[in-house]
Amino acid sequence: MLAWATEDFRQRNAETARLDAELLLAHALGVDRIQLIVDRERPLAPDELGRYRELIKRRRTGEPIAYIRKQREFYALGFRVDASVLVPRPDTETLLEVALERTEPLNLFGRALDLCTGSGCVAIAFAHHRPAWEVTASDISADAVDVARKNALRLGVIPAVRVRQGDLFEVVREHERFDLITANPPYVPTREWEALERGIREFEPRLALDGGDDGLDYLRRIVQTAPVHVEPGGVLAVEVGYDQAEQVAALFEAAGFVDIDLRRDYGGHQRVVSGRRHPE
Repeated sequence: MLAWATEDFRQRNAETARLDAELLLAHALGVDRIQLIVDRERPLAPDELGRYRELIKRRRTGEPIAYIRKQREFYALGFRVDASVLVPRPDTETLLEVALERTEPLNLFGRALDLCTGSGCVAIAFAHHRPAWEVTASDISADAVDVARKNALRLGVIPAVRVRQGDLFEVVREHERFDLITANPPYVPTREWEALERGIREFEPRLALDGGDDGLDYLRRIVQTAPVHVEPGGVLAVEVGYDQAEQVAALFEAAGFVDIDLRRDYGGHQRVVSGRRHPE
């Protein structure tokens, strides 16, 4: 069955055909992938075969594996996900790594704000590594906020992580300041929407992806407003599109940020722009 499903996915141009087949079969059987190797000669029972076929049908439509399994790993933590939030991606781990690295001097205590939190993966993973910090996570989507709150509870970072619903900085007080602000905002240019992969375009929330005509609508708002809410010497770090880093770095400079850094993701693209608010 694994060989058949792998070939079926491969013929449909799946880049990870074997992995997809294994993940879905493990999910259908309620086991991990290692058990598939141990029991590779075991025939599937009719009910198991039926469950597997239904999962294969869903995957053929382009539905992401993470939505089918309702789970995705991010920075070694298992997050529950559904179609109301983006699927956490390895590239976004770069944002978390930059946040951890640039706040190392404040390891013992600090305050962080994660905008456009989605599943809560960045905020929760950060809190997992900085247990003494206070972390506020926000999203404009009520459904996303519900997912993030449940992930925070399930992964044991409540009450360190507080999840609020609102549009960017409207969830915090007028002059409230943080040592760190992170964001993975919508940054796909509207004109590129129809060129996205089917699984993204048809299943993931457009609200979390479409960044306006040039993809920078939310990034401009975040960078321009952030100085009011970042402590002197504090850090702003944002994820950007593969070709947007230089433009966003210019926004950082115009907003008065210093020590601006462009960091590459695992694929070699400049994926995260960060900077410090000038010490007063």
